[in-house]
Amino acid sequence: MNVLKLPLASSAVDRSGELRTDERELARLWDGARILHFASGKFRVKSNFQLDFQSAQEISELRESANFASGQELFLGIDNGIAYFAWCSDALVFETFEEEENYQTLRSLGDYLSELEMGLAIHAQAIANWHHTHQFCSRCGQPTLSANGGSLRKCTSDGSEHYPRTDGAVIVLVRDSDDRVLLGRQKIWPELRFSCFAGFVEPGESFEQTVMREVFEESGIKVEELNYLGSQPWPFPASIMISFSALATNPNEARPDGEEIVEIIWLTRGEMRSAIAENTLTLPPPMSVARKMIEFWYEESGADIRDLVSK
Repeated sequence: MNVLKLPLASSAVDRSGELRTDERELARLWDGARILHFASGKFRVKSNFQLDFQSAQEISELRESANFASGQELFLGIDNGIAYFAWCSDALVFETFEEEENYQTLRSLGDYLSELEMGLAIHAQAIANWHHTHQFCSRCGQPTLSANGGSLRKCTSDGSEHYPRTDGAVIVLVRDSDDRVLLGRQKIWPELRFSCFAGFVEPGESFEQTVMREVFEESGIKVEELNYLGSQPWPFPASIMISFSALATNPNEARPDGEEIVEIIWLTRGEMRSAIAENTLTLPPPMSVARKMIEFWYEESGADIRDLVSK
């Protein structure tokens, strides 16, 4: 069970996997479905930033508009008798599409979507990203085609089936015996942006081994007392973030690796509050796992997380 309440961790939709092999039923459901349009990394939205679900007829009109590539239909599931699909396609005139206000990225929509909409959007984006990068068979190099409602791809030559994969990544809230938190800044981030330490699980590793390796590699810190906090999908492009807290055993030896992490800081709650008020510290965005982990630590003492909002 998640200790943290993570914004991307819940979905109200039954994915109804038993229907994926029934092409006739999927075709029937499509005709009456609510359909997300996901194009070139963006969702079609209304003026209030809610998802703009399309009908099958409206998708047909988009297909015929010559503004989008042919695309593919992805079955997302059923909720209260309503079928949900996504139609994923690429915009053909990208320069114009970039300026379209009725298409927005999931990152920009995070604070506006309901639990139902968030679950659908995450599913749609994650599976669409996978389809986009797996159009050829890893065995023979021949083209693959979407099948089973978009839940897999089949090779057109050898018939092999290829299933979506998610990259496991750990993210760690490192604390010391004085209840300070250790944050790091990646080289590619803005100068004042700091976050928790994270990294991908390597073949043959457990989550716990990854936590210890990544934290030591990036900060020189050895950790113990690992505690699971929760997980959430992170479809940028295809990860699941598994979050832990851990206790540093050598806090005075903290140092950035100089390659990925270029700066690290230990912070008390008071120091974090002051740095944010003085605009010398920027935290991760609200929909991220890292932000929720930092807020979880900050609130434990009874402090108000509204202190962490930059003025």
